[in-house]
Amino acid sequence: MTLISGSDRIAIFGARGMAGSAISRALQQGGYGSLLTPGRDALNCLDRTAVEQWMQQARPDVVVLAAARVGGIQANNSFPADFLLDNLKIQTNVIEAAWASGARRLLFLGSSCIYPKFADQPIREEALLTGALEATNEWYAIAKISGIKLCEALRRQHGFDAISLMPTNLYGTGDNYHPTNSHVLPALLRRFHEAKTRGDAAVTCWGSGAPLREFLHADDLGAACVFALEHWSALADDAPKNEAGQPLAFLNVGTGVDLTIRALAEQIAAVVGFNGDLLWDTSKPDGTPKKQLDVSRLRAMGWSASIPLADGLQRAYADFQAALATEQLRV
Repeated sequence: MTLISGSDRIAIFGARGMAGSAISRALQQGGYGSLLTPGRDALNCLDRTAVEQWMQQARPDVVVLAAARVGGIQANNSFPADFLLDNLKIQTNVIEAAWASGARRLLFLGSSCIYPKFADQPIREEALLTGALEATNEWYAIAKISGIKLCEALRRQHGFDAISLMPTNLYGTGDNYHPTNSHVLPALLRRFHEAKTRGDAAVTCWGSGAPLREFLHADDLGAACVFALEHWSALADDAPKNEAGQPLAFLNVGTGVDLTIRALAEQIAAVVGFNGDLLWDTSKPDGTPKKQLDVSRLRAMGWSASIPLADGLQRAYADFQAALATEQLRV
């Protein structure tokens, strides 16, 4: 027996983004057909009244919140107020309206950037709020922490069955490939592809290449979200507990395996077929030196990632080429 059923009306906010679309696909593959996917053109999640009205009319049984303002290091540094305000508004509007309208369950997607810059590795869920954040994305991180805490507060005070998942760095189908405002993996993929097309002799990558990062394919995240909705309630007696014996408000999602940015760049160059030199611009920020998640809690419940990075990169490059060929490349 699972905690959601095929008859449930499941609302997915952010269903057109990389994470949200992966969750939608995973739900459909799992036999959940009653999906509600309000797009940005139909519903502005920054508009509190509009979100409340939509929830009251649609009355979803389950809500998945994957909508967010996202971007890489440069975008976070350039637009701190936008990243903080927009994400606070989106989260508060959707989470509170879901609870007020009588939704039975809610899944909120956070981010591994919530953890302190120098947290012990691999990072356990207990590391939250134990140290200073990475300065290059603290605005986004603070917003996500607020979303986690709102879900936890509604569970504690009102018994709302709201859970949160903290994915590591995502990539895959439907990614944002903007050359400067995207995350590291899709940005590198595009940079190497364009360099190969132009016949460049070298590609310059940001930073030193030394930081370690973990990457999760979006389809694995989609599968993890469906698994969590089916099997994890923070209200259950057998829910995962923290070191103090209290129910965890959120769980990490990742592969448990990391690699240097330099090694990632080399793998991407090989997938794309770029044979030139790799140069490193050390005037650009590296960000957190290492960010590897402890995924033992979710693994103990019975879920593990299944897409190796080598296979995932091949899929991601195919997605990039398909988007480029159909002029649907998100920039």
